[in-house]
Formats: sequence, structure tokens, C-alpha cells
Amino acid sequence: MNERLLLGRTIETGSWVHRLDPRSKLIGMLLYAAAILLARSWAAMAVLAIMSLMIAVSTRIPLKYYLRAAKSLRYLMLFIFIVQLLSVKGGRVWLSLGSFQLYEDGFRLGAFAVIRTFLLVSFTAMLTFTTTPARLNQGLEGILSPLKRAGLSPGRFTLMISLALRFIPTILDEAQIVLKAQASRGADISELPLKEKGRMLVTLLVPVIVGAFRRAQDLVYSMEARGFRMEAPRTRYHRLRWGAADTCFIALFVLLAAASAVL
Repeated sequence: MNERLLLGRTIETGSWVHRLDPRSKLIGMLLYAAAILLARSWAAMAVLAIMSLMIAVSTRIPLKYYLRAAKSLRYLMLFIFIVQLLSVKGGRVWLSLGSFQLYEDGFRLGAFAVIRTFLLVSFTAMLTFTTTPARLNQGLEGILSPLKRAGLSPGRFTLMISLALRFIPTILDEAQIVLKAQASRGADISELPLKEKGRMLVTLLVPVIVGAFRRAQDLVYSMEARGFRMEAPRTRYHRLRWGAADTCFIALFVLLAAASAVL
């Protein structure tokens, strides 16, 4: 199951994107999300798609991984398309069945929303593909460091994200163990009809949640036994260094967001 999991996975290829400061990649992804939201025309979306493809290819990561990252949300994208198709009324009528009608604008806006979601999900997956969770948290803590002046603790926030990412494969392993235990007792979920699968998932939730709480409690005990203190002073083995490539990377996304707004 972990082989199919892409969330939080780092694919090391040694590209120039891998060597960037994690802070620049985080800011770049935020600017890219802004550019996606600002895009209101097919020309702007085409510019975003071409630029996304160029940067994705430069990472030397096979494009199938980006496609798999978006594939996990295929049902959500289908739902968005259907909602737009049924709710938007405008343009030529494409289909009319009594009082039920489908309009051209509904299809156009639905397709636009699906492409926007696809680009956003597939391209922002580059953030985790090219950055280890440790460096990602370090970069996020660096970006949030000004919050210390307001009395907030960026370290608590980044620790929460780090533990959440590390617990995802652990919970999936726990679910796999429970599924195999149920299959050994004659309750193979893959052979059941859809209605029975829904009932089996309910019986799966209880042991998985109990196991997750048990592992979380063990983690707390182990951290306390090692003397972990949240606000204790710490040193960094890897220090963040901002270079000229990071500035160019940010400037590229600023131009991309500006082009999306203009087009």
C-alpha cells in the first residue's frame, strides 16, 4: 500500500528544483495557486499548463507520478464538472428533455474548473516530490518565524504537520493489517458487493482509530522519555541558504501570476 501512496513521498533525482531552498518552493506554490485562481480565460490556462509542464519536466521526475497525484481526486473533479454542468445556465442549449436543459456555458465552466483543479493538484505535488518532510517543515518554520513576535509558536505548528505526514503511512499499514485479518476469517472486502463493502468499512474504522490512538500515545511516551521539550533551544544540522536560483524561481511565479491576471 505504501508503494501506491504519493502524499509525502520524495523522489530524488538531483534536479535544480530539488536543490532550491524549501522556503522558495513554498512561496512559489502559493503564488502558483494564486495564478490558478486569477486565471479567467483559456489563454491564461494554456500559459499555466505550458509553464507547469516545463517545470515538471525539469525536475526529471516521470510525469506519471504527477498524473497519479491528480488521479486520486478524479471523483471530486467529476463531481465539480457535473455540478457546474447542471447549475450554470447560459449560452446555447445543448440538450433539452422537457424542463431539463444543459447549456453551453455549464459545459465550458465545468471543463475549466476540472482543468484548474487538475493543474493545481498535479503541479503542487512537486512540492513533496522534490522536498523531504524534514526540510519542508524547516522551510515552513522559517516562513512562519515572524509569528513569534505575536506570541505564537511556529515550531508547534510544523511539528503537528510533520507528525501528521508520518502517521499517514502508519495508519494505512494498520488498515492493511485489519483487512488481511478480516480476509483470513472469510470476510474478503474485495469480493463483496458495494453495499456490503460499506458495512465492512464501518467495522474497519474502529480498530484503525483505536490503533492510531495507541500509536500516538506510545509516541508521546517515547518523546517524554527522551526529554523532548517544545520550546527548548535547538541547533540545525542542515541550514537553509537562499540563493540566486531561489530568487529567480519566485520571480518566475510572480510573472506567471501577473500574466494570468492580465490575460
